[in-house]
Amino acid sequence: MATSSIAHTATIADGVSIGAFSVIGENVSIGKGSSIGHHVVLHAGTAIGCGVRIDDHAVIGKQPMRAKNSALPDTGTQPPATIGDACIIGTAAILYAGSTLGSEVLIADQATVRENVSIGSTTIVGRGVAIESNCSIGSFCKIETNAYITAYSIIEDHVFVAPGVLTSNDAFIGRTEARFSSFKGVHAKRGSRLAVGSVILPGVSIAEESVIAAGAVLVGPTDPGVVYAGIPARPLKNVPDDQKLDLDAERPS
Repeated sequence: MATSSIAHTATIADGVSIGAFSVIGENVSIGKGSSIGHHVVLHAGTAIGCGVRIDDHAVIGKQPMRAKNSALPDTGTQPPATIGDACIIGTAAILYAGSTLGSEVLIADQATVRENVSIGSTTIVGRGVAIESNCSIGSFCKIETNAYITAYSIIEDHVFVAPGVLTSNDAFIGRTEARFSSFKGVHAKRGSRLAVGSVILPGVSIAEESVIAAGAVLVGPTDPGVVYAGIPARPLKNVPDDQKLDLDAERPS
């Protein structure tokens, strides 16, 4: 701990280990039994639960930055980030201020979680995933490597997002002022599944238990329990009953 910078107002519980050259900001709190790696930055006010593991070079609680010509509104100063008990934050992951994680969430190496994002308990966010601002991610979700979750999206519980899935929130592709009032992310409802490389266009709602096939381009809403495939995606078949969630038990996708 001698080689790290720890603010005198930080609260560090018993059994916490802190690696070399980490920076612990003002009013940061770290719960009992947590492990902080080397070169980690915990910005002011960040609240870390008990039994949390944060790997080398992670940054937690960074305030957002905004270009002058950004289409998104200035969100101002965000509240501190909050990390629930028993979470794991991977190497070089970045969680902005205003992000909130439930318990037992995994944020893998090099993933980014922007401001005003909530992630429910026991969700996995894979390597290199980007979750943009103003998103709600449910519990027991799995968002795999290099998926992109656009701003203003809602991902409900038990949703599976395969590697390389792309989502969008700008139907105008940024040439007219009209786009500013029309930003809308995707809404993936409970138990829906998005296969590898699928593309979901702005404002599209994906119904409960529906499946978007690999490489499909979804341009409109889906019906519950139906597989959609193709460009543009069209109904292909029903999801077999034995592939649907057990509604009587909360289990991962």
